[in-house]
Amino acid sequence: MSRICIVYSTTDGHTLEICPRIQQVLEHEAHWIELMAIEQASGIDWTRCDKIVIGARIRYGKHHPDVRAFIDRHLERLQQRPSAFFSVNVVARKPGKDTVAGNPYLQKFLKTILWKPTELAVFAGKIDYRRYGMVDRLMIRFIMWLTKGPTQPDACVDFTDWQAVADFAGRVARM
Repeated sequence: MSRICIVYSTTDGHTLEICPRIQQVLEHEAHWIELMAIEQASGIDWTRCDKIVIGARIRYGKHHPDVRAFIDRHLERLQQRPSAFFSVNVVARKPGKDTVAGNPYLQKFLKTILWKPTELAVFAGKIDYRRYGMVDRLMIRFIMWLTKGPTQPDACVDFTDWQAVADFAGRVARM
């Protein structure tokens, strides 16, 4: 049994929706899980983490700056234990963009950090126009129109491959 900390960054809540599925798989494998938002993770007790997982959303092509700051601040500790990173973005709804090697946002992010996680994954996100403010709704609908995604103003589409999430959690359990 390992003690695993899952740190997440979310804007609209979908990365947080993914975390309990990872937690469920890990707890089924008898691991102890601590889940925390990136904003709370500055006070992380590293003595309670045998492994760490960081999950981060993409918004307008970028991970939240807090994710990079957390990684930079805790690089030494991240490198001292098995670790994993997953990125959540709607671009991953497209074939080929749903892989670590094929996702441009994940690849760009990995080039900006020194940390080399043991496991990596990318998951397609969710479009939920009802949750967005007016500006985000317009911007995201425009981006979806350009990329042939859903544009109906009341659309809520979850593109996440939940089996891929469970498979990733299984790899985390074994690292």
